[in-house]
Amino acid sequence: MERRRFFRNAGAVALTAAGAGVLAGCAGGSALKAGEILHTVQFDLKYPAGSEESKKFLEDGKRVLTSVPGVLDFQVFHQCSPKNDFQYAFYMKFASKEDFDAYTAHPDHCQFVKERWDTEVIRFEEADFQTV
Repeated sequence: MERRRFFRNAGAVALTAAGAGVLAGCAGGSALKAGEILHTVQFDLKYPAGSEESKKFLEDGKRVLTSVPGVLDFQVFHQCSPKNDFQYAFYMKFASKEDFDAYTAHPDHCQFVKERWDTEVIRFEEADFQTV
């Protein structure tokens, strides 16, 4: 059982990293620069995929989270691979760790997490990347 969980998690991390590379390469036509952070979160909602409730959550998430200063290249994705069982993902870029930390502490982000994320997301996996 542990081995199966390891491979499932390794697959999710590999897919996230691959997606990060694709996003970084496509975002604004340039790769992630030194010091920038790519913040990713894959998640499942308590609603069926594609439902009106899911669409509303994704739209509201994009609207609220992109209004926070420092958020760059915000994108919403739905899962299309049988190799990963998360429904959706948010990817966003930050110019610096300071911008990322300010986003994390911003009242609009905190309110969205408290009122929507904590009540509508049933599981998630977060990963943050910088260039090597």
